[in-house]
Amino acid sequence: MTRLVRRAGTAGALAFLFALTPGLAHAHLVDTRLGDFYSGALHPLTDFEQVLPWLALAVLAAFQGPRVARWVVLAFPLALAAGGALSLVLPPPPFAPVAGVALVALTGLAVAAQLRLPLAALLVLAVGLGLLDGYQNGAAMVATTDRFLFLSGVTVIGYAFVTLALGCAVAFLAGVGGWRPIALRAAGSWVAAVGIMVLGLHLMSRGVG
Repeated sequence: MTRLVRRAGTAGALAFLFALTPGLAHAHLVDTRLGDFYSGALHPLTDFEQVLPWLALAVLAAFQGPRVARWVVLAFPLALAAGGALSLVLPPPPFAPVAGVALVALTGLAVAAQLRLPLAALLVLAVGLGLLDGYQNGAAMVATTDRFLFLSGVTVIGYAFVTLALGCAVAFLAGVGGWRPIALRAAGSWVAAVGIMVLGLHLMSRGVG
């Protein structure tokens, strides 16, 4: 019975997670009606390059165990907020897009290898990813945007998304069957492949490739 409840809870959480990820056109239609908070909350979910590393970060944290993973739940949204605040006072660094995609590939590779990271290394990765994504979301604001509401929305959705994805990954790994870590590692390899491909395109567009 306990196992059945756990599986049902995992399935329900996964369904809720996917329900939080609307299509691009629908998201932009909704955010024009519901204000700058909802605009900030929906904005990162319409960017594939942000959603992928958020998922990969949650899975990587789950591989470290719940005691270590819980620190990501605290560090990541705080870094998102800090990155958004920095976008208000600093010009966009030219390396930000490449660095963001490189972090996608790095996080995916870490998941694929099922790396056991020290807490400090995991936090550096979570904070770096949060700062870059927070900055990119903050830079998307226009002159009429309420900055506090928009960045609050980004921070709240970052916390909710990573917390839910992490909980699903931990519950999934706790289930019976040695195939479960392998399945998540395979997903990590796909994230890494996408990150490497997009990174190559970024470098080629800059004349580096």
